[in-house]
Amino acid sequence: MRLAASVAAIALAIAAVAGGASIAHPGHGTPGVSHPAERMTIAQAVAGEWRAAADRARDGSRHPAETLAFWQLSPGMRVVEIGPGGGYWTDILAPYLAANGGTLIPTFRDPDLATEAQRAARERFLAEYAANPALFGTIQPGVLDPNSTKPIAEPGSVDLIISSRNFHGFYLQGTKDFVLRQMFAALKPGGYVGIEQHRGSAARPHDPSTGYVRQDIVISEMARAGFRFVASSEINANPRDTKNHPFGVWTLPPVRRSAPAGQPENPNFDHTPYDAIGESDRMTLLFRKPG
Repeated sequence: MRLAASVAAIALAIAAVAGGASIAHPGHGTPGVSHPAERMTIAQAVAGEWRAAADRARDGSRHPAETLAFWQLSPGMRVVEIGPGGGYWTDILAPYLAANGGTLIPTFRDPDLATEAQRAARERFLAEYAANPALFGTIQPGVLDPNSTKPIAEPGSVDLIISSRNFHGFYLQGTKDFVLRQMFAALKPGGYVGIEQHRGSAARPHDPSTGYVRQDIVISEMARAGFRFVASSEINANPRDTKNHPFGVWTLPPVRRSAPAGQPENPNFDHTPYDAIGESDRMTLLFRKPG
């Protein structure tokens, strides 16, 4: 199913991120920071000293520069980040897009419908970036909420949507069809969707409660939603991952769960074999909206 021309172009893009020296910037909220370098490369954004040390320590497992190049990130794009979590990708995307004439749109629950805790978390997240506009630019929060009529962004206005490690959550929350419809509506014709997801075994039944989703099912669901499959990459593969852990994918680093969700952690649990596996085996996929 791979398209030879697309794969060749993607390989060139990945090779292009290898260069670029580190650009040092103060961290979140530091006053007086100078404007980010014009035409910042992906590699420079990944090497940025503003990023949290814990995030940078995971780059060897997450391969952010290669992954973003595979997803076709380029200057001037309007990029949606589905559920930014702790900001691993945001800390790379925001400076890169700010320096290159682009826009970042991370998604959250509708603040008019969210709980007080959800609104507070959203405000804290956005405040960190708003405090340093010289580095992070102006982030435009989007809404992704099945209880809301608000769209992610204006229809047909987005160049790239990134969905990292949350496809299983679409199943568990019962929002998969809603999310894919919203993504399709927001994308421009010809726009891309980049997906990274814990990859389930094709030899086992599909069970998103483990955090793993089968790659063939993701491709099928995306096709059913109207997207065209472009290519897959093994950038984030991990053949050591047996995918049969006692507490699902969360048994592995970085979560390292030692008890079922909602129960106290077990101090006697032996993490050694799971730490030896490292982070999960993940599919890295690229899709496109026709047009």
